Amino acid sequence: MSLESVRTFFARNAPDIDVLVTEQSSATVPLAAEAHGVEPAQIAKTICLRVGEEIVLIVAAGTARLSNRKFKDRFSAKPRMLGAEEVVSATSHPVGGVCPFGLPSALLVYCDVSLRAFDEVVPAAGATNAAVRIAPDRMAGLVGGQWVDVCD
Repeated sequence: MSLESVRTFFARNAPDIDVLVTEQSSATVPLAAEAHGVEPAQIAKTICLRVGEEIVLIVAAGTARLSNRKFKDRFSAKPRMLGAEEVVSATSHPVGGVCPFGLPSALLVYCDVSLRAFDEVVPAAGATNAAVRIAPDRMAGLVGGQWVDVCD
């Protein structure tokens, strides 16, 4: 169902973008990079976090690491990772397919500046073998993402 919600999202908001489904898994950054023929950093990974009582998504370059200091400076709180069941409940996407597209309800989306190193990034698309190719600024615009610097 999650893959379908992403397909519906793109059909409505960006019909020129195709959801790419591969036979091989793209559930991790290295697998996704191999499946789509890009460098691991070009994979746009989505991290689902709790900040206080709020759930937020951080989309960052595949090799970027969340900086606790930068995150705390930006959000005045320590990031807390959600468990797999909480991620599915919040996003409808399985771990390995989490993305900011086709969400069941609005979540705050933050795009890390690490994505701006690329003309095109490859975020997951709601399944562990689905992704899209998209310009970082276009992705941020489609999901109402705010640019932040929270990774090293």
